[in-house]
Amino acid sequence: MRLPLLLLLALCGARPTAGTRSFSLRGLWTLRSGNGSLELRARVPGCVHSALFQQGLIQDPYYGFNDVNYRWISLDNWIYRKEFKIPFDISKWQKVNLVFEGVDTVTEVLLNNVIIGKTDNMFRSYSFDVTDLVRDSNSLELRFRSAVRYAAGQSRAHSRYQVPPNCPPAVQNGECHVNFVRKAQCSFSWDWGPSFPTQGIWKDVRIEAYNICHLNYFTFSPVYDNGAQEWNIEIKTSFDVVSSKPVGGHVIVAIPKLQTQHTYSVGLQPGERIVELLVKINKNITVETWWPHGHGNQTGYNMTVLFELSGGVRIEKSAKVYFRTVELVEEPIRGSPGLSFYFKINGYPIFLKGSNWIPADSFQDRVTPDLLRLLLQSVVDANMNALRVWGGGIYEQDEFYELCDELGIMVWQDFMFACALYPTDPGFLESVRVEVAHQIRRLKPHPSVIIWSGNNENEAALMTNWYAIDPRDLQTYIDDYVTLYVKNIREAVLAGDKSRPFITSSPTNGVESIAEGWVSTNPYSTHFGDVHFYDYASDCWDWRIFPKARFISEYGYQSWPSFSTLEQVSSKNDWSYDSNFSLHRQHHSGGNSEMLHQAQLHFKLPQSPDPVRAFKDTIYLTQVMQAQCVKTETEFYRRSRSEIVRGEGHTMGALYWQLNDIWQAPSWASLEYGGKWKMLHYFARRFFAPLLPVGFEDQNVFYVSGVSDLHSDCRVTLTVRVHAWSSLKPLCSRATERLVMGAGKAAVLYREPVPALLRRCGGCTRGGCVVSFFLSADGGLLSPVNYHFLSSLKEAVGLRKARITAVISQQADTFAFDLETSAVAPFVWLDVGGIPGRFSDNGFLMTEKTRRVLFHPWKRTSKSELERSLQVTSLADMY
Repeated sequence: MRLPLLLLLALCGARPTAGTRSFSLRGLWTLRSGNGSLELRARVPGCVHSALFQQGLIQDPYYGFNDVNYRWISLDNWIYRKEFKIPFDISKWQKVNLVFEGVDTVTEVLLNNVIIGKTDNMFRSYSFDVTDLVRDSNSLELRFRSAVRYAAGQSRAHSRYQVPPNCPPAVQNGECHVNFVRKAQCSFSWDWGPSFPTQGIWKDVRIEAYNICHLNYFTFSPVYDNGAQEWNIEIKTSFDVVSSKPVGGHVIVAIPKLQTQHTYSVGLQPGERIVELLVKINKNITVETWWPHGHGNQTGYNMTVLFELSGGVRIEKSAKVYFRTVELVEEPIRGSPGLSFYFKINGYPIFLKGSNWIPADSFQDRVTPDLLRLLLQSVVDANMNALRVWGGGIYEQDEFYELCDELGIMVWQDFMFACALYPTDPGFLESVRVEVAHQIRRLKPHPSVIIWSGNNENEAALMTNWYAIDPRDLQTYIDDYVTLYVKNIREAVLAGDKSRPFITSSPTNGVESIAEGWVSTNPYSTHFGDVHFYDYASDCWDWRIFPKARFISEYGYQSWPSFSTLEQVSSKNDWSYDSNFSLHRQHHSGGNSEMLHQAQLHFKLPQSPDPVRAFKDTIYLTQVMQAQCVKTETEFYRRSRSEIVRGEGHTMGALYWQLNDIWQAPSWASLEYGGKWKMLHYFARRFFAPLLPVGFEDQNVFYVSGVSDLHSDCRVTLTVRVHAWSSLKPLCSRATERLVMGAGKAAVLYREPVPALLRRCGGCTRGGCVVSFFLSADGGLLSPVNYHFLSSLKEAVGLRKARITAVISQQADTFAFDLETSAVAPFVWLDVGGIPGRFSDNGFLMTEKTRRVLFHPWKRTSKSELERSLQVTSLADMY
C-alpha cells in the first residue's frame, strides 16, 4: 500500500528532488608521465600500457622482449586527469559522491586541486564525499605511484622481520615485494606470465548525487531451510540516509514465475542503515534448482526489489536468482584413515572436472565479454563443470560469474593471496577486511561460486618451509597466517556469507588443518582435503606416480603454444627451441628441458635439419606430451572415485593446471592466449566425457575401468579392439555382454593379461600393436573411443608415415573436413593457423581409413581460406 501524499509531505517538508543522479566519467582522460615530459590521451577504464600502445607510442607489450624493454613504464609515476562538467544542477542535491569501482592501485585523488583521499587496493571500490567541493565544472586528478616502488617501500618499513619471498626467481624477469601491495600478485611476474605492474583506472568511475537516501549496495543469497523444507532468500541492502528526518516506506519483492510477491515496511533513521529481508518461497510452488553443467539445467528466476520511500524516492533493483545448495563433505570413509573431501550440489555428490583460471590478459581492458564467453564456452565444450579462480590474479569481472551461472560452471573462488607470506600490520588487515567484504557482497548471489578459499599454497609454503625460515621464527609466521586468514578473512566470510563453505588455503587438510591449529604438518596428505601435485622427472605414463588423493585441485605439464600464436609476437630469428626468445618466454626454471625430457621418454625428438621445421615439430611434440601426460593423470583420478586402495582413494575432483594463457608463451594451459585450443583441450573433451572407458595396466594385466558421471545406471557394451600399427584393419575385436555402469561410480569392466591379449590377436607384439576401446548401446556410441599404448611410441614397430588428405565442405555455419589416411596415425593434428575456431575433435588416434571432423569458426571464414591454411600432422611426420 502506498503512503498517502500528505504523510509524505509531512515527512519530507519542502522536499528536494528525490532519487539519485549518476554521471559516468568513463571515456577519454589526459595521461601524463611523472616529470611531465609525456602527455597523451587515455581511455578509462584502462591502464597506462594500453594508452601508450593505442597512441602508437610503444609496440605491443607482448611482442618479443618488451616485458623487459618497457619496465620503465611501471617504474614511473603517472597522472590521470579529466576536466568535466556536471550535466545537471549540482546545487539541488544533498550529497555528492565520487565513486571508483576499481583503481590500480596506489594513488592520491584530487578534485579541484584538493586532496580528497587515497587508494592502495586494486580489489575494492572507493567512495569519496565531494559534496562541498564539486562544482558545475571540475577537474579530477589521480596521481599514481609506481606499485613496484611502493611495494619496496612497504617492505623496508616492515623492519621488525622479513616477510618472504622478497623477489621472484630471476628467470621470470619480475619485480619484488608484491606481497606488500594489494594488487594482482601475478602482475609482478609468475612462472607462466610476464611482469607488467599496471597503473590505471581499471573499472568504472562516476559521480553520484542524491537526496533523502541512497542505496549503497544490494546483495542476496537463497538458502534452503531444512527444517521447514522451503526456500528463503536473504536480502541485505545498505542505505545512506541524508534526510534529517527518518525515512519510511515499503519494499516490494517480486518473483513472478514463482508466484511470489511480498511487501515489507521500512523505517530508516539518518545515517548509514542496513535493511535485511527474509523472502519465503511458498513450499507448494515447485522451485527448479541450478545444476552444474552435465547434471541438469541452470534455471534462474527474474526478481525485482522495489523500494518506495518517503519523499518520492523510488529505487528498483533487478537480479537473476538461482536456487541451489552446496555442502563440502568431510566425513570418515570405511577402510581408510582420514576424511572425505567432496562437494554435494542439491544433495547430490558431484565429481568436479575442470581446470584453474588465471587472468586472461595482463591488461584487463582487453578482456571483453566476447573473449570471456569464448573461453568459458570452451570450458563446457570440453565437458568441464568447474574452474578454480586462482588466488594470484584478480577477482573476475561480473560478466565472468554471470556466464558461469548461465553455463553451469562451478567456481572455486580463492581470495587473492598466493605463494607468499603476508604482513599483518593494522593498515594491511583493514584494507583486506574491506576488500573481502566487498567481494563477498558482489559475488555471493552467484550459484556458480561454491566455495571460498583463503589463499593459494600459503599453508604448504609455510609448513614445508619454502622460504627457509629459521625454526625459531616459525611461530611468528604461523601467528601472522592465522591472523590474516582465520581472524580476518574467515571472520569476514562468516559475517557476510554462511551459504557456502570456506577453507583457509589450497591445498589444505580441511578440518584436520583446523584441528592442528589451522596449519597442518603435512598439507599434502592424501587422506584429507585437496592436493596440488607436480612431477616433471618421473614417467607420466606410469599412473603409479600420481597421488590417490581425495581431491586434486592442481596438477599439470607444460607445452608450447602453436606456431601461429607465437608468430604474432616474434620474428624469424626467434623460431628455434634454443633461441634467446624461447629462453626468455620460458618463466619456469628448466621448463624447456623438462618438456623434452618427458617427451623423449616415449617419443623420438624431431630430426629435421631445417631449424624452423624442427621448431614447429618440437612445438607439436610438446603438445602431444602434455596432452598424453594430463590424460593419463586425469583418467587415474577419475577411476579412483569409487575405490579405496591401501587406505587411499575416493577421489572426487580433478582440476588441472591451467585453463588459459595470459600471453603467448610456454605454459601449463590448454587454451592459448586468445582462446585457440591446444591438443590438451581436445583431450580434455574426451577424458572428461560423462561416460568414459579408461585403460591401464597393472602387473602385466590390461584393465578397462568404466567411469560414469550420470545420475542413473546405464547398460553398455564395451568393445576392445587391437590394431597393428601397420594395418587399418583390426587384428581382433571383442565385445562384452551388456554391463551395468552404476550412477556416479567407477568400476573395472574388463581385465585380460597382456600376453593372452597379444596371443589372441594373431601373435601381436607390444611394439607392433595398439588397443582401442569404447562404450556403446544399441549400436550407438556412448563414449569417446579411448586407447592404450602397449609400448612407447619410439619403440613402435610398423608405424608408417601416413598420407592424410582432407576434403573440406561447408555445412551452414560449420565446415566438414573429410579425412582419408593411408595408415594408422597417432596424434593426428589439424591446424588452420590463425583462423579462429575449434574442431569437433583433434589430436586423435586415427585407426580407420576415413573420418569426418567438423570445424566451428568463431569468425567468418571460407572454404578456400581453410584449404590454404590447413596443415595436417601426425606423429610419424617428424621422422
